[in-house]
Amino acid sequence: MTWEIGLLLGIIAVAVVLFSLERISPDVIGLGLVVLLSVTGLLPKERAFEGFGSDTVITILGLLILTAALLRTGVIDLVGRIILKHTGDNPNHLLIVIMCTAAGLGAFMSNTAATAFFVPLVIGIAQRAKISPTKLLLPLAFSSILSSSVTLISTSTNLVVSGLMTQANLKPMGMFELSPVGIPITIVGLLYMFFIGRRLIPERADSGDLMSQFGMRPYLSELVILPSSTYIGKTLADAAFRRDMELNVVQIVRNKKDVLLPKPDFILAEGDVLLVEGNTEQLLKIKDTAGVDIKADVKLADPTLADKAASLVEVILMPKSPLIGRTLKGYRFRERYGLQVLGVNRHGENIRRKLSQAPLRMGDVLLLQGATENISALENENVVKILNAVREERPNRTRARRAIFIFLGMILLGTIKINGATLLSFPLAMILGSVLVFVTKCITPEEAYREVEWKAVILIGSMLALGVAMQETGTATYLAKQITTFAGKANPLVLLSGFFVLTVLLTQPMSNQAAAAVILPVAIQTAVQLDMNPRTFTMMIAVAASCSYLTPLEPSCLMVYGPGRYKFIDFLKVGSLLTVLIYIIAILMVPRIWPLQGNDTSIFSGSVPVRTAEP
Repeated sequence: MTWEIGLLLGIIAVAVVLFSLERISPDVIGLGLVVLLSVTGLLPKERAFEGFGSDTVITILGLLILTAALLRTGVIDLVGRIILKHTGDNPNHLLIVIMCTAAGLGAFMSNTAATAFFVPLVIGIAQRAKISPTKLLLPLAFSSILSSSVTLISTSTNLVVSGLMTQANLKPMGMFELSPVGIPITIVGLLYMFFIGRRLIPERADSGDLMSQFGMRPYLSELVILPSSTYIGKTLADAAFRRDMELNVVQIVRNKKDVLLPKPDFILAEGDVLLVEGNTEQLLKIKDTAGVDIKADVKLADPTLADKAASLVEVILMPKSPLIGRTLKGYRFRERYGLQVLGVNRHGENIRRKLSQAPLRMGDVLLLQGATENISALENENVVKILNAVREERPNRTRARRAIFIFLGMILLGTIKINGATLLSFPLAMILGSVLVFVTKCITPEEAYREVEWKAVILIGSMLALGVAMQETGTATYLAKQITTFAGKANPLVLLSGFFVLTVLLTQPMSNQAAAAVILPVAIQTAVQLDMNPRTFTMMIAVAASCSYLTPLEPSCLMVYGPGRYKFIDFLKVGSLLTVLIYIIAILMVPRIWPLQGNDTSIFSGSVPVRTAEP
């Protein structure tokens, strides 16, 4: 062992500890690693930032921008509406649809993005169905991760592995090369979660508390049926406000005085005012629905607000507020402050009367819309205390078709082969797609860059430098020799299993990408020295790197860890058997699809022999 190898192994050990402790942000650790490797001479200075310009990073950046465009144009929101339309309140139906849809989305986009979309939706549905969100959130997170081995773009880890393969002179991973293994893993994993996994999850969370903690505070608001609305003449059941807009109708006011119960066969008429319950996101969707509008503080929305620097904020009534005991109408709130009350939240109690005529109480939370300076003046007068601002970004559904066409078109351009070559390289296709969503105004650059997870991009670029350092210092070769010496005479499947276990263990404290970057060069060198097919090892590691079920440190798991009030042991309890099942599938199928003996000639990656790296 040379001093360079010893120093690099020491640095890696320290990095693993730092990743585990989470005292420092992973992207900061990654950048620090690049600097330290360069300063110590373990990484050539001219190659220090090579990873940031790699095809892997460019592809991930393009994918994140395209995903943001799908979110901004309401495509993913449309998927959610379809789910609600077909599931109803049946917990089993709901769980099946959510898991299958999350897995389906996770196969073609970041599992983190898929989970992020479903979390608020699941919490809201759980409250309406009167079931614990704890039973739904963990299956959601696991389902989105399960499909990580279905396509190349299922997870950034696959792109990292593909990039490292090209560095080792192996053919890059094909778009659907992992599918023969990934699809069985997804199916078995979903069946396990439905029949066994969910039964291991305890019920801890109260859905009502979760709604407030997760920023989904329910508000009561008033919705008015406008002239020429398509809802006129429809029954309340046919209007489907709950199904389509996720709003619960509490009562109906007709002719400004008749208070009626919201029966399913009630026929709507022009001017009817509906007292509805929903969170801020659901209330904002009313503005995009033809034929209805928010009836804010008795009057309809002020058209002059569009010309002002309008803000949307949540405020709470403090003990000395002059609004306490007064009604919005009696206090002439709108005329006095130039602000509109879009909704009222009274914790633990529903308001069963017109909002403008309901006496306000200390602790009531109001959803206000209006000029920023007017809201600030309101707080300065101690009338209210601002809780937080609400981002009023409604989906631009008019460009949804463009976003879908661009997304699917770029995937096809990057995957379809003619005469053995793709029409465009995948990184170029993703960047072209990013340019097109900007040019077609599906999303603005400012919106897209705000949604990009820059920490992930920085971490991936930094960890690719570690792979270069392991090759430059000979560390990968040294470790390969040690593993070969230890397990050289063992069954090759034992060696393959060892790399699977090692990768799974490293993915718990480290990011999946970092673990793959550390293990893959070692595995490739080991395969070369034992005259085995290095592609067999790379695919096994790609599968293992996505097995992040034992701890809540995977981003998708972290999203549900707090809202679901899970404990560390919950992930170990549910994820252990799932990991074993995935290992069994992988060890049976990977050596069959990519034979251990021979060259890199899998029928799923092409038939052209590939030169492997020299030991």
